[in-house]
Amino acid sequence: MAQQKGGAGKTTLAAHLAVVWSGMGWRVALVDVDPQGSLGAWHGARAARLGDGATGFHFVAVPGHHLTTILARVVGDYDLVVIDSPPHAETEARIAVRAAALVLVPVQPSPLDLWAAGPTLELAKAERRKAVAVLNRVPPRGPVADEAARELARMGVAVARSSLGSRTALARSLATGHGITEAAGSSAGAEEVRSLAAEMLSAAGVR
Repeated sequence: MAQQKGGAGKTTLAAHLAVVWSGMGWRVALVDVDPQGSLGAWHGARAARLGDGATGFHFVAVPGHHLTTILARVVGDYDLVVIDSPPHAETEARIAVRAAALVLVPVQPSPLDLWAAGPTLELAKAERRKAVAVLNRVPPRGPVADEAARELARMGVAVARSSLGSRTALARSLATGHGITEAAGSSAGAEEVRSLAAEMLSAAGVR
């Protein structure tokens, strides 16, 4: 998960997708490179609720310059490694992008967010890594999502068919250490996350 603009939804995407993938039976490692530590706080709340050994993930928080070493330890033991990379830190973000098979770039459908995504997308291009923009916090009405998708396509960026709406349940479920598919499994938001999870596995070539 990479986006040099803070607040775009990297950690939200990482947590909710990891819950779905773990629930599908994949062995998932979560690597938090973001010094803000939000993914670690969520995992801590999950461990407090479910027990240290029952979160469904292997979790590690690591400075970006140690990422290569950590990945060498976990890649062989886990099917999927989800990296929450730092914003506003080009060197560490570059290390995370370079290590990835697929770079997911959350983008809110506004001109400012589209422009802000440019450096991250250029970074993925420079590192020859496949990048997919994921529209996040899409409003329930209006043409803004379609307009954003067209603009990203004009920029030569692949856009996920699945998107995430602007739903309070996404944040509410994280506050209790859950994913939305656990806390509100029949909701529209949960269906969006499941759809995105399946699409991203396919995009990454995971079978």
